[in-house]
Amino acid sequence: MPKQETTSSEHLNLEEGRILVQLARQAIRNYLLTNKTIERPPGVSSRLLRKSGVFVTLNLIKPTRELRGCIGFPYPTEPLIDATIKAAIYAATEDPRFPPVSPDEFDSSIVVEVTALTPPSILRAKDRQKLPDLIEIGRHGLIIQRRGTSGLLLPQVATEWKWDASEFLTNCCLKAGLPPDSWLLADVDVKVFEGEIFEELSPAGEIRRKAVGDT
Repeated sequence: MPKQETTSSEHLNLEEGRILVQLARQAIRNYLLTNKTIERPPGVSSRLLRKSGVFVTLNLIKPTRELRGCIGFPYPTEPLIDATIKAAIYAATEDPRFPPVSPDEFDSSIVVEVTALTPPSILRAKDRQKLPDLIEIGRHGLIIQRRGTSGLLLPQVATEWKWDASEFLTNCCLKAGLPPDSWLLADVDVKVFEGEIFEELSPAGEIRRKAVGDT
């Protein structure tokens, strides 16, 4: 199994997670009201300024909990704090699966979740049927790529749907618009990454570090 080499100094602390989630909420609310993008706040830590992939997920909690938007950047091309602002706005306004979020809906019924990503790495196996053995549910997210098309599923998705590794691969292929067994093909790249997840427990409320598998 590929190891993501990280040290404790590279992990975000809870206060940094709070900053990202609060900033995501502020960015969305400001954009919905003014159509303008907020600036990065001053004086943030070096970990928030390092380049990192990130996804912002919006979950509707009233009347029932369900996905309301999720967009992000899988690769570390921008500082984490800047990428979070952009991903938050896109999740609220540009997710093609949903209509744009309204200010009232956002304030009353939506919680914000931010997932900071490690750089993706390719899984390699001489026998492609052994790829599921290299995937750790609860730890790894997946990217499937083939000939210009790709699909991504965050680590928390597999646990939320109670998938095993083969089901995770199958559903990531479907997300990419590929046949479900495409991960067996030699010209398909299968990549894994890890994520640090921070979420609101209520709209603009308490923020916690989320362990994959928490509900």
